[in-house]
Amino acid sequence: MSARDRILARLRAAEPGAPVAVPDVAGYYARRSRLTATELLSQLCARLRASRADVKVAAPDAWASVAAEALQQRGVRRLALGSCARAVTLAAALPDTIETVRFDGAIEGWKRALFETVDAGFTPASAGIAATGALLLNHGGALPRTLSLVPPVSLVCVDVHDLYDDLHHAASVQRWADDMPTNRVLVSSPSRTADIQQTLAYGAHGPRELIVVVIADGETA
Repeated sequence: MSARDRILARLRAAEPGAPVAVPDVAGYYARRSRLTATELLSQLCARLRASRADVKVAAPDAWASVAAEALQQRGVRRLALGSCARAVTLAAALPDTIETVRFDGAIEGWKRALFETVDAGFTPASAGIAATGALLLNHGGALPRTLSLVPPVSLVCVDVHDLYDDLHHAASVQRWADDMPTNRVLVSSPSRTADIQQTLAYGAHGPRELIVVVIADGETA
């Protein structure tokens, strides 16, 4: 009998192990206390700022102008965006010095412009995770992943009503299992990396700056 046969024989002769109980994940999270709306906003902003994101809180009727001002301060001349309602609102608030580049077709038609001439990309977030200071971006045909990955400056907006304590809370409430996008991405900071000497560099593998506008009526953080 070969070594292989002996190993297989021992595996077949082994007694089946006791069934492992499935952990009650939902019950575990249900027992945890929830943060208030004010605490969610405060914690998310603090976590993002600690990771070098420029976070601004603005009212629903002012967020677009706040975002436009942040782009203007950075000298942005060309902004890439999709065709969602938030993108339309932002485009209407931009000064004449910022040109919009809409990426709503095949990538072959706008790839070169994206890599060579676009200064910033805009992406609306579908959720904010307070525990980790992360923003959830649902990318698909109408919202290409490259919008938040390629431009040097990434602009993201999130509604205060879409903030959650943790990832499980967001996944449960928004029913992620029922609607899976092409890419579901969590963003918590600008792109950063470090070499063997532990020298931290930003923008090596993605945006070097992250601007976050939280749309919150009457809230500050």
